[in-house]
Amino acid sequence: MRSEEEVKGAIEKYGDMVLRLCMVYLKNRADTEDIFQEVFFKYCTYNKEFMNDEHKKAWFIRVTVNACKDLLRSFFHRNALSLEEYGDIAVIDKGQSEVFEALFKLPERNRSIVYLYYYEGYKAEEIAGMLSLNVNTVYTLLSRSKKLLKGILQDE
Repeated sequence: MRSEEEVKGAIEKYGDMVLRLCMVYLKNRADTEDIFQEVFFKYCTYNKEFMNDEHKKAWFIRVTVNACKDLLRSFFHRNALSLEEYGDIAVIDKGQSEVFEALFKLPERNRSIVYLYYYEGYKAEEIAGMLSLNVNTVYTLLSRSKKLLKGILQDE
């Protein structure tokens, strides 16, 4: 089990990223907070050491994405009615909220790739490895997503 200082440090360093990634997938503040707690609980109980900070960051992304997908596949989530259309987007800077809202209108597969590429600064090769996709698929989805986002933003 990790020390309290380690967990606090990880929350400070990776907390915003985990929140934003959850919002991209879940579009719901309450579910985002649940997954946030789940991810950091898993980190607290994860006993293996990380090779470096990039490995730790990739671990947080992978665990967050998997937890979000598990929630979306759950019986409860598929059969529940949403009280909010897009949730609370307070985790994003006000200057970026229009683009981030447009990101919600993309298909789920495209959202995570666009987020990881533009918001987190990962290269296509790294995204392909994290999401178990072909590198060319990542490039194709990025290209299509840019066109879709451009159309969405021009319509608004």
